[in-house]
Amino acid sequence: MRTFFIIWTGQLISMLGSGLTSFALGVWIYDQSRQATPFAITVLLGSLPRIILLPFAGSVADRFNRRWIMILADSLNAVLTLAVFLLLSTNSLQLWNIYLISLLGSVFSAFQEPASSASMAMIVPREQLGRANGLVQMGQGVTTILTPALAGALFVSIGFTGILVIDFVTFFFAVGALILVSIPQPERAPEHQDSTLWQDIAFGWQYIRERSGLLGLLLYFAMVNFLLNWSTVLLIPMVLSNFPASVLGAIQTVMGVGMLLGSLVMSSWGGPKRRIPAVIGFICLAVLGFLIGGWRADPYFIGAGAFVLMFFVPLASGNSQVIFQTKVARDVQGRVFSVRSAISQSMMPIAFLTAGPLADRFFEPLMLPGGALGNSWVGQMLGTGAGRGIGLMLIISGIAALLVSALVYANHHIRNIEDEMPDAVSAE
Repeated sequence: MRTFFIIWTGQLISMLGSGLTSFALGVWIYDQSRQATPFAITVLLGSLPRIILLPFAGSVADRFNRRWIMILADSLNAVLTLAVFLLLSTNSLQLWNIYLISLLGSVFSAFQEPASSASMAMIVPREQLGRANGLVQMGQGVTTILTPALAGALFVSIGFTGILVIDFVTFFFAVGALILVSIPQPERAPEHQDSTLWQDIAFGWQYIRERSGLLGLLLYFAMVNFLLNWSTVLLIPMVLSNFPASVLGAIQTVMGVGMLLGSLVMSSWGGPKRRIPAVIGFICLAVLGFLIGGWRADPYFIGAGAFVLMFFVPLASGNSQVIFQTKVARDVQGRVFSVRSAISQSMMPIAFLTAGPLADRFFEPLMLPGGALGNSWVGQMLGTGAGRGIGLMLIISGIAALLVSALVYANHHIRNIEDEMPDAVSAE
């Protein structure tokens, strides 16, 4: 796993730099707008192009060198960071600039994601896939823990522009690690060697459609992703509407600790033999965090809910990833994984598009003193005032996710995927 560890280290350093920028940018956006909608728009533009382009990017990942695709994507994202630096340095940075940069970053990520996912099975032995996926999640947890405190300290000492310089430099670690290693490129099967781009996309869709259990699992992920993102995209405005940025940083650190601990469990354990029940069970435990976090306008409740959510997400995600990495042949993983991501993330743009306006115009006024629910038992239970409408959205999301999970587990095709589908990647 030497190649994996080199790439993982480079990506971890790069993620730390990007995490600093994300935190600082979130505070900047809220200072500029004082509304939830700009956050949702930014996340929407950072996701929708990627989802649309993923099927094309998957075909590219199976046709061309996956390592160079990742190098190019990382390099272009570094250019975007440099653009933000130049705009900020000249006092020209505006919200629409952030929207455009988020959109372009989404395009580049669309090509990096399937190339990276499909490379995993080429550099990691089958029996180590669970641990490797746990380490990937752990890197995200480390980033979430370190970046809020670092960003807060750096914001005071070197400012937003200094943070952007650090982010730009960290991209060289990600690119350098990829240059140092070799990632085997699987040979295309004879029946796919002369296929067109559209035939590759159709193949990825057909591969999943013919396996009803996998398709049902992906539709479940699509619904869960919708519910998760419908509320979590509003976490920053919910916290900042009642507390200073230091509290937001503390909550995000707690989220990172939860993700780190969950990732450590996944990387040391590797996951159970029966992964489907584990995936559904861990998702149910994760969404309990919504019920806790939305219950009170209290940083301890919000932090506890965020911890529960982020502890179980790596366990659900890591086991899910192993299912696809072992059930899908290596030479078609780019195409199949990209269609998988497009389906599972297809509802996220709707969540981002509706969350901000619903929070600002419906749920927040609903939960104000004198609002339609302000004096009802809902208002008495959850509290009233700024941010309580978003808290109600968290509660609704958690309950809906639990109901959907129960229905999915009752479907025997989804529950028995591991028995009905043979492994496509053998143990080594």
